[in-house]
Amino acid sequence: MTTLLGCIADDFTGATDLAGLLARSGVQVSLRIGVPDAPPADTAPFEVIALKSRTAPVEAAKSDVLRALNWLQAAGAQRFFWKYCSTFDSTPDGNIGPVAEALMNALDTDQTIYCPAFPENGRAILMGNLFVGEQPLHESPMKDHPLTPMRDSNLMRLLEPQVTRPVGLANRLVVDRGVLALRDRLQDLKDNGVAHVIVDAVSDADLPIIAEACRDMPLMTGGSAVAMPLPQLYLRDGTLPADAPKAAKPDNLAESGIVLSGSCSAMTRAQVQDYVATGAPAFRLEPLTLADQGADAALTWLGEQDLSRRPLIYATAEPDQVRAAQEKLGTTRAGEIVEQALAACATAARDAGAGRIVVAGGETSGAVTQALGVSQLDIGPEIAPGVPWTYCTTDGKRVALTLKSGNFGTETFFTDAFERLDTA
Repeated sequence: MTTLLGCIADDFTGATDLAGLLARSGVQVSLRIGVPDAPPADTAPFEVIALKSRTAPVEAAKSDVLRALNWLQAAGAQRFFWKYCSTFDSTPDGNIGPVAEALMNALDTDQTIYCPAFPENGRAILMGNLFVGEQPLHESPMKDHPLTPMRDSNLMRLLEPQVTRPVGLANRLVVDRGVLALRDRLQDLKDNGVAHVIVDAVSDADLPIIAEACRDMPLMTGGSAVAMPLPQLYLRDGTLPADAPKAAKPDNLAESGIVLSGSCSAMTRAQVQDYVATGAPAFRLEPLTLADQGADAALTWLGEQDLSRRPLIYATAEPDQVRAAQEKLGTTRAGEIVEQALAACATAARDAGAGRIVVAGGETSGAVTQALGVSQLDIGPEIAPGVPWTYCTTDGKRVALTLKSGNFGTETFFTDAFERLDTA
């Protein structure tokens, strides 16, 4: 089927987050890991391309995104969505703004919106300021993110240094007045040369208003939640036919599994603690030990485990422990060592018969999918808002894989994930 909406995400967990929310419509969603080498074939109505560009050099990120755009255009997409994290993760130089401008230039459009709000997961924007729960972004745990520490909550101030054209705001008072009021505000801003518009959203009820007001833009940008209403809008007006392909679960998935956690977010730390408390076998990776000895100890331990108990291998640690490792190894090397070890554990678990693999952390998810040689994922049932199970083929085996952004899910997420697939 010709693709209707083409989406590009700046990391793997963000891509599955977006794909999972689009799949709530029941319509088939396909997620590609990286830009496919082959021309489009057997495409889904909604195609999502997952890149690993969030912390890449700006020019490399723009190049990857434009290649993804070209592939999606070849698949027939006429509308596009640039997805980044609901905590607006970026450095002062990008990559959110520079990539958005590159896409705007390629699509010859002079305005887009930025709406990373995800009220269902506690992400809200009010008067241009992003909140995580009740905390401003710069007071939330994101202030200590090892790669993209967020020290300002004002999205206009964060975005302005990253772009070359003016930034404006459509605030909650406008959104609350409805679709026509928001369209009028966007037009007024466009008439005044404002190309980049932050749009407030504080509740789920704001999202359909924003989606409908902006649905005909060649490019929308934001977190996954603002894209979630689009399938129903397309179904309602016939843009997407009622008989569009639906998602399907594969048969005979092995019940054995493993949890691999590289995220050091506050929520993932709580999830690791909860899962260990259930009695699940667990092995902790220490970056300094990995630097000296490699992953042999973890792989030996894994080889001794009964995968029906769904063991956990994790590098999740407190912020001071992360900083200590980074000071000795360097930020980049500390992260790469952990990612390589968890990726090796993923392939070992697959080869040992694991049919269900849970991964926590965006960088870890990228490393694991690459190690497994996964190029396409079909989206399955949602475990938590923005976190679905997906189905893929790796080394000839059909496997269920979930890629969880660090802060998503509740404390019982790892247990919930396996139970959700068991009952799907």
